[in-house]
Amino acid sequence: MSGDVLSQAEVESLLSAMSAGGHLATEMAPPPDMPKAPPMPSAAGAARPREKITPYDFKRPERVGKEQMRALQTLHEGFGRNFAAGLSAMLRSMVEVKLTSVDQLTYSEFVFSLENPTCFNLLKAEPLEGNLILDINPSILYPIIDRLLGGGREGGPLARRPLTEIELRLVSRITNLFLEELHRAWENVLDLNLEVIRVESNPQLVQIVPPNEVVVLISFELTIGEVRGMVNLCIPYNTIERISSKLSANSWVAYGRREATPDTIRQISEALRSSLVELRVQLARTNISTGELIGLRVGDVITTEQDVHRPLLVTVEGLAKFLAQPGAYKGHKAVCVDEQITKPPPSAVK
Repeated sequence: MSGDVLSQAEVESLLSAMSAGGHLATEMAPPPDMPKAPPMPSAAGAARPREKITPYDFKRPERVGKEQMRALQTLHEGFGRNFAAGLSAMLRSMVEVKLTSVDQLTYSEFVFSLENPTCFNLLKAEPLEGNLILDINPSILYPIIDRLLGGGREGGPLARRPLTEIELRLVSRITNLFLEELHRAWENVLDLNLEVIRVESNPQLVQIVPPNEVVVLISFELTIGEVRGMVNLCIPYNTIERISSKLSANSWVAYGRREATPDTIRQISEALRSSLVELRVQLARTNISTGELIGLRVGDVITTEQDVHRPLLVTVEGLAKFLAQPGAYKGHKAVCVDEQITKPPPSAVK
């Protein structure tokens, strides 16, 4: 046992060798029963390139899977197009809504990235737990308000103040349209009941989740003429954690391919019944030269090969649909439909 213990001189020699970067003296032989140390790696082996390592930031953990992120991106791309159409009709001006990013970050990073004051809407989205955030940047919000009040496309100076009561009432029209289109976009996944709880101007006064909690930030860029601005939708991870399986690719495809139901067929049929279509009756066709066309005067008669007993062609939006006979009804020129055309003739063109 005594042979395994180093003497004081051997310890001092070992420490001096380590501090000098050299090797142990050859006269310091290890005990006979001590196993041999493995050979030290050579300089060539130590210089070989290491594998690429990606650092993991514990402050920004990626809790939402890539599959769910792709599903959210696809869902809100369609929402952006529908919201742009609705907003264009409301403002009577062309509005472009572009989905710029779908990212996950902490709630504190999201809050400190916003301007102050801003239009910070706290949303309730039943049956989801917790709250959502809808932020509308003042750089695009005030031009929209100006447009609603009858202003032109020219953007005025950007106001750095909270919204007034009248402006909040006008902004509610924009947020209500946003929530309506968001409900339609999510109805294939979950039937959301969206509602604005309150509106704040200072985003740091609203704490819906802990600062380090992960949120999904969906950003849209709105363009009206020369004016651009951002609209952000913040969804905390704990809000959509229960329905994360519904945002997978397989279920997403299944949701997107729902079969038609009697209710949807009835709704589409009722919407189509009130649609306006163009109806035309072709009385006759003939060919004349350009010289004859230039020489036409009021009262001239153009002869055709159309027989008076031959039925007339009735077209709907340029497609041949019926055969009819000419006549009069209550003092007006009219046609009486004789039969429906199942296969349009080759000569039936727009």
